Amino acid sequence: MYKNLAAALVAACCFSAPAFAQPAANTTAAPPAAGAPLKIGYLYVTPITHAGWTQQHEQARREVQEAFGARVQTTGIEDVPESADAERVLRDLVRQGNKLIFTTSFGYGKSVLKVAHEFPQVKFECLTCVQGAANVATTNARYYEGRYLAGIAAGRMSRTHVAGYVAGFPIPEVLQGINAFTLGMRSVDPRAEVKVVWLNEWFDPAREREAALTLINQGADVLAFHTGSTAVMAAAEERGKLAVAYHSDMRQVAPNAQLLAVTHHWGDYEKRRVQAVLDGSWQPTSLWGGVKEGMVRVGDFGPGVPPAVQQEVLARQKDIAAGTLKPFTGPLVDNEGRQRLPAGQSLNDAQIQQMNWLVQGAQGRVTQ
Repeated sequence: MYKNLAAALVAACCFSAPAFAQPAANTTAAPPAAGAPLKIGYLYVTPITHAGWTQQHEQARREVQEAFGARVQTTGIEDVPESADAERVLRDLVRQGNKLIFTTSFGYGKSVLKVAHEFPQVKFECLTCVQGAANVATTNARYYEGRYLAGIAAGRMSRTHVAGYVAGFPIPEVLQGINAFTLGMRSVDPRAEVKVVWLNEWFDPAREREAALTLINQGADVLAFHTGSTAVMAAAEERGKLAVAYHSDMRQVAPNAQLLAVTHHWGDYEKRRVQAVLDGSWQPTSLWGGVKEGMVRVGDFGPGVPPAVQQEVLARQKDIAAGTLKPFTGPLVDNEGRQRLPAGQSLNDAQIQQMNWLVQGAQGRVTQ
């Protein structure tokens, strides 16, 4: 996830948050007491809700605390804007003695790099970021792999051959998801179309709901979304349609509407990184993991999904993990009719990470 990114392709859920006090000018981090636990800070870009992006990161924090017990002390700070406020909060965490800090949105990247330069003795894990440093590691997940699998389920279950997609910002990560979902859907239903509504927001439940209802009125009987709340799921439940849960299982909100969930799992990665700090082996690595690494997973099928569809999706998940199925394999044509990749080839990571187009079958424009 990320934040507002009109000029710099950054994004992640922007909303108001309480102002944070300006820290004192002192730039010396408090030394840990002898035998004291490793202090670990977490920055969250949205409030902690019962499901969604931030909930998955909060779950990872709890997994870390449970795994290491008294050896660590974790602190999560929610609803931190991707602005100068993030720098102030990061500095405050350092002065409180945190020696490892996880940030959970691409929009924190510049703040992390700036503060990391000021405090070279502190280690930063910038989740969903791209640029690292000597004391900044980066990691992200191949969310698009789960989207492709969800598309297969949507293609099998849709009766109108139309899916709706409520999207935050037209950045590569979101475009990857829309395209993979469309390709997965059309792999089992060549007539399928995916209608896209852009919000240019990450977290606005009222607008997410409005977009979902608009798409339903346009014939979509399956919905997907790349936003921060459960509003799309609730709208699908209300209207008797299906929807793909994102980030976490959302059957609590949409017990009948949930088709399946594309879930994100950060706990194992974070536990490895914490252990590396504790044993002195931490390095500023860069990881882009997906289904194979257990960072992205599909499952949590709804009650109306036939066993045959579930088995098909789970079988394709194994294929992705084994590397025998790559969602972005040619021939690929964009929705303006231009060939993007010939048959027999697959997009490489650099091409996927720079994706700025919509695939054939996705109705919408990248420039909003």
